[in-house]
Amino acid sequence: MDSRFRENDKLKIMNNKLSIKFCTGVGTVTGANFLLETVKGTKILVDCGLVQGEKVAEDMNREPFAYDISSITALFITHAHLDHVGRIPKLVKDGFKGPIYSTPQTKALAELVLNDAVGILTNEAKEDGLEPLYYQTDVDAVFPLWKTIDYHSPFQLNDEVSVYLKDAGHILGSSMIEFTLTGIGNNQKSENDPKPLKVLFTGDLGNTPAPLLRDTEEVGDVDYLVTESVYGDRNHDDREGRLNKFKQIIDETMARGGTLVIPAFSIDRTQVLLYELNNMVEEGKIQSVPVFVDSPMAIKATEIYAANTDLFNVHAQAQIARGDKLFEFPRLEYTVSANDSRDIERMKGAKIILAGSGMSVGGRVIGHEAFYLPDEKSTILLVGYQTTGSLGRRLADGAKKVHIHGQLVKVKAHIETLYGYSAHKDSDHLVEFVSTAGSRERLKQVFVVMGEPGASMHLAQRINDELGVKAIVPERGGNYELKD
Repeated sequence: MDSRFRENDKLKIMNNKLSIKFCTGVGTVTGANFLLETVKGTKILVDCGLVQGEKVAEDMNREPFAYDISSITALFITHAHLDHVGRIPKLVKDGFKGPIYSTPQTKALAELVLNDAVGILTNEAKEDGLEPLYYQTDVDAVFPLWKTIDYHSPFQLNDEVSVYLKDAGHILGSSMIEFTLTGIGNNQKSENDPKPLKVLFTGDLGNTPAPLLRDTEEVGDVDYLVTESVYGDRNHDDREGRLNKFKQIIDETMARGGTLVIPAFSIDRTQVLLYELNNMVEEGKIQSVPVFVDSPMAIKATEIYAANTDLFNVHAQAQIARGDKLFEFPRLEYTVSANDSRDIERMKGAKIILAGSGMSVGGRVIGHEAFYLPDEKSTILLVGYQTTGSLGRRLADGAKKVHIHGQLVKVKAHIETLYGYSAHKDSDHLVEFVSTAGSRERLKQVFVVMGEPGASMHLAQRINDELGVKAIVPERGGNYELKD
């Protein structure tokens, strides 16, 4: 790969200049945590997520934060996935007392995510003989600090920073955060000569067009762009192709009398799959079999989605207007208790199970995988990105044996992947998204983050070559000056 797409040491700067520090979330898909600092000393964090791999929380999450917590002005959250919110309780535990901002839907979903994470992190810590990363009391201390901003409602943080949230189309409430910085240009001649500068952080970007949510909004006129790159080096199947493949996998598994286990993220992936299953059942495209949503968090998240249908796209809203309850259909059952979860495996015959987590690093799906992986009639369907080191990644890579809860499990079940259901844009759509910048001349630089190194480098190269816009992959911990 051309070295010009790697971070440039000459861009690393000292303090007292407008800059972005890439604390974590570079060289890996997880762990988003970026620091925007102005000349006058406003310090803004964007996201504070867990770095994930074989465990829900990798050991590096225990490292001290890469900044003085007491100096942070505010924390802004793009969306509620754990790799974007999972270290907020640690930040508060370690002394952060400032405001936290997001959309109302992100706040509601984050409360589910963080309350669920406490138990998982506590169990992981016990296995490692460590203290938990944080406790329930730390999670409880987060939400009195949390304030909400609606999409498209300009918000003035202070006299030099205003904020505007755009719909990212990734999950319910997900936002791109645009900061307008006034009167702080590095080349400003006087206080009367302000040069507003705009910086846009994408968070994660939706796989447009999405079945449920609205399309990602355009970049618009910005000076700097920080974009994700999870699928920066590959493309997804189109919607018709993924629907056909999904139906085929269901039909083949049901014909064998097997169980289809789908490790699915509780937020958005579960709701999208339920929507697709609802349509296929009601249109008679698949046989009616028991479908279980085996995740207390997914059940609560589905309730939040159902209460915010005004954020759905026009097609989904039209179905609702016709009386279709998108998350209800015959033989669908939501299982809340652990006893109900265990009863699923006692049920004979064909069935479908949706359970978290999406990368098989925690949650009830691991128990189902341990039970059904040795069954050659059954199928494990992976429908999203599988991070390096996770059980899901090992299955996707063709492992014949895996360890689950200390036990060796043979893999005889069919392993299928269907990444078209990813909630992330693919490579072509990421390039297309960057091309929606209002002015290529104004867009000075794109920072490509939140991806494995190969994916990020590939996307940076495409942006440079195809759009003529300077793009780099920053270094973890690197501090980069933003020039006006």
